[in-house]
Amino acid sequence: MLITDRFLCPQQDLVPSLELALTAGVKGVQLREKDLTARQLLALASGLTSVCARFGAKLLINERADIAAITGADGTHCTARSLPATIIKNSIIPGKLVGVSTHSMKEARNAQAGGADYIVFGPVYETASKLRFGNPRGLDSLREVCAEIGIPVLAIGGITPARADECLQNGAYGVAVISAILAQEQIGRAVENFGTIIGEL
Repeated sequence: MLITDRFLCPQQDLVPSLELALTAGVKGVQLREKDLTARQLLALASGLTSVCARFGAKLLINERADIAAITGADGTHCTARSLPATIIKNSIIPGKLVGVSTHSMKEARNAQAGGADYIVFGPVYETASKLRFGNPRGLDSLREVCAEIGIPVLAIGGITPARADECLQNGAYGVAVISAILAQEQIGRAVENFGTIIGEL
């Protein structure tokens, strides 16, 4: 899963960078631009819905199930403090995906019990974008969560292609990344490097 941060893109223009990533094989995008107003996010999401659909990729809107419903996106991604996924799926976006970010075994269990379709767990490794969540959870914690949780677990936090391999070896279904793709000069090559490790993206 590619999580967006337009500030990493040239001229803060997200769409061209995403198109490069999608062309190279990215199949899941989480639109996460927290500083945008609701109207700005709606406009961006509306355009990206058709872009992702053109490439056969899923688009999830971070913490805005309402915008996901309006734009016809594939779902939403929530925090561990959000409404339970079952409520979101039944009341706002029936039949759509709901993922949850987690940082502990307790949060992972709660997300699964609440009806999440998948969870993101981390930070597995040290990364500047996740410093507020404390020390890295490490591969041991990732392995424990993956062994217990019955829904897909995506590892996040300092993920590189080599580390993606470690995460998969410890039970992760996949990985979620930001700068490892969007901050690279050759976005397509960066995606292909992940594809070499992960297999089919």
